[in-house]
Amino acid sequence: MATKPKKTASPSKRNGPSEEMLIGSLRRYVRARGAELLEDPNVTSVGIGRKVTGGRRGKQVVLQFTVASKAEPEALEALGTTPIPGTITVDGIEVPTDVIERSYKPDFRSVAEVESPARKRRLDTIEPGVSVGLASSEPPGAGTIGCIVFDQSDGTPYVLSNWHVLHGPDGALGDAVAQPGPHDDNRVRRNRLGVLRRSHLGLGGDCAVATIEDRAFRQEIFDLGVAPSKLGEPELDDKVVKSGRTTSVTHGIVRRIDTVAKINYGGHIGVKTIGCFEIGLDPAHLPADGEISKPGDSGATWMFKQGNGRPGTVMAGLHFAGEGKSDPDEHALACLSTSVFEKLEISLTPPAPEDIESIVGYDPDFLGERIEVPQLDADLVRDAVLLDGSEVIPYTHFSLTLSKKRRFPFWVAWNINGGSLKKLSRNGIPFVKDPRLPASAQVGNELYENNRLDRGHIARRADLLWGSLPEAKKANTDSFFYTNITPQMDDFNQSSKNGLWGRLEDAVFDDVEVDDLKVSVFGGPVFQDDDRVFRRLKIPREFWKVITFTEQGVLKAKAFLLTQNLNQLEALDLDEFRVFQVSLSELQERTQLLFPATLHKGDTLVVPEALADRTPLERLADIQWD
Repeated sequence: MATKPKKTASPSKRNGPSEEMLIGSLRRYVRARGAELLEDPNVTSVGIGRKVTGGRRGKQVVLQFTVASKAEPEALEALGTTPIPGTITVDGIEVPTDVIERSYKPDFRSVAEVESPARKRRLDTIEPGVSVGLASSEPPGAGTIGCIVFDQSDGTPYVLSNWHVLHGPDGALGDAVAQPGPHDDNRVRRNRLGVLRRSHLGLGGDCAVATIEDRAFRQEIFDLGVAPSKLGEPELDDKVVKSGRTTSVTHGIVRRIDTVAKINYGGHIGVKTIGCFEIGLDPAHLPADGEISKPGDSGATWMFKQGNGRPGTVMAGLHFAGEGKSDPDEHALACLSTSVFEKLEISLTPPAPEDIESIVGYDPDFLGERIEVPQLDADLVRDAVLLDGSEVIPYTHFSLTLSKKRRFPFWVAWNINGGSLKKLSRNGIPFVKDPRLPASAQVGNELYENNRLDRGHIARRADLLWGSLPEAKKANTDSFFYTNITPQMDDFNQSSKNGLWGRLEDAVFDDVEVDDLKVSVFGGPVFQDDDRVFRRLKIPREFWKVITFTEQGVLKAKAFLLTQNLNQLEALDLDEFRVFQVSLSELQERTQLLFPATLHKGDTLVVPEALADRTPLERLADIQWD
């Protein structure tokens, strides 16, 4: 990140390229040839730096090589290597080379004591700079949470760290991640933070993200007090600072950029080439023990410092390695932040609800066993409103099919993830028509003015508010499209036997051991030819709902019918609502919808043939879930 004016060439070099132009040429060269140069077994990295003479960095920009072992020319053949030329031609310019003896190792699996005990304790409100690790790592490990990031598409919050911290050679996507890491506290069940969501190990960096479950978070970095707000690109001599699990706050100076380094990750992973930059000690802020980083700091975020010497809010990179055991030189390696964020598809800020990428509506595979949406019979298909040629209209977490004639949905299908439900206000969210569909095919506010008809959600608003916060906010807004609304009498849910109808979804979570806390629901009005016409619209007087879930791996489907008598719109007795538990085949006959065979298989209810012979549900305990 260039935060200062670029230096111009000295008078004696006016005919040569400027330093900025030279670095640009070298960057292109390293990106194009870096992997090839690392094929030499003795070369551990190649990057852009300033020439080192007698252990001191000068001002001359060079193409800098590090080697595992410096040797006399006659010994090079035994090492399987060849001499590095004194200069290399880049864009027609003879660029000097520099050779330094240096190797690298990942900064992980610490055995050192942490300076601040708080960094290795379980935190109910997690923050960057503290311990984290793969729950199942062997031996138990611990690295550092670098920062809080967000999924670019749906805004899910993640913790960012290294591949070798959250994934490792024995991990897999979906594995549990613990905070603190198991090296610091082996009670991994208690310390579960989330699961490994994405990772990358290669030229793009050593990086991974994991979800945050059932914990709050703050974005300010431990002991730095700043949160990353932008990504920057390091330049030679930039000053940086990091806050890591093991060495706490340390300061450095960028001394090599556009570097590619060979790191041995051991086991079946072996040697990998990682794109990075190198950081050396800042002479003005030397650590007490001389260590800029130690094992356990992996995953820490390097931040650019401001002109006043304080930490800024621009992220330079992601720490992932330090010097090898035999190296006398103290240094650290960090992945380029821009590359890491691109590979993991993450951002420092969550997208606004309106910017979230189109989210597929109802998910038929949500419960593990595929459950398709209801199908319209041949007579009804011609009455369906089409969107891009499809009768299935998707929203966030729900889908529906809309009737042209009735202008209400034939059916609505939605998924509920009980493990990530959010509580969001409905204040200020307007009921609106879906602009993707013809306005004439939707019922608007003209039906609900100056009467006792309520705008009632088919897919219950509270059921849809799950996932990441931006995702839940989008679902909250989507639930208010008139396509998801049908006319219902005021106090509709409350009047139907103490709120039975509105609490069916809650009841299944309360009374059943629902696998993975996931439920899928189908619902809608029952269209009948003799429905009463009000303001030129036929008003449905019956509604249906099917709740499906798995219990101990067995799929179950339970169907319900609510009858609403609208013969007297202005004076309806509240006692006239009845909720019945019915069979799926009965609903299929009443609605003319074809429910998938998977649902029929899960419907085991045995009922009297005649609806009139049945007792309506008086309380939630009357529901037959088994």
